[in-house]
Amino acid sequence: MSKKVTNVVFAGIGGQGVLKASDILADAAFASGIEIKKAEVHGMSQRGGSVSSDVRFGEGVLSPMVPEGKADYLVVLDETQVEPNAGCLAEDGKLITVNHLDVSKLQSPKCVNIALLGVLSNFLDLDVEILKNSVKANLAEKLHEMNMAAFEYGQSIEA
Repeated sequence: MSKKVTNVVFAGIGGQGVLKASDILADAAFASGIEIKKAEVHGMSQRGGSVSSDVRFGEGVLSPMVPEGKADYLVVLDETQVEPNAGCLAEDGKLITVNHLDVSKLQSPKCVNIALLGVLSNFLDLDVEILKNSVKANLAEKLHEMNMAAFEYGQSIEA
């Protein structure tokens, strides 16, 4: 397991599961025994406004906020949020967007956040089974099968 601090920013609009995706990643890092900090900005989320959440994990994480230009990964659930959040991405950072997915392959468009977590999992130094367990722990049992399929579909994507 890398000791380097990993910075992930999730961005989207209210109701897309931005916060749920960041909660799942934070839970997986915690379950892996890694120091974790998390922060979120709700904006006007109840009216479809911008929502973002920062997740930082690794050795010696002091602040929950990803410094400007330091995000290793920017995961965007709505293309309108790429430009407003682009400044947080490091020069060598990875942008992962909904455009990486064929949403018609998902059982529900509500699984986009989990599918993008699957894409992200290809780049993280976290055990995939721990990530999958965190998905299940954060969702109702009736949603497990659909979301596991979405996660695995995301893992099959080369972003």
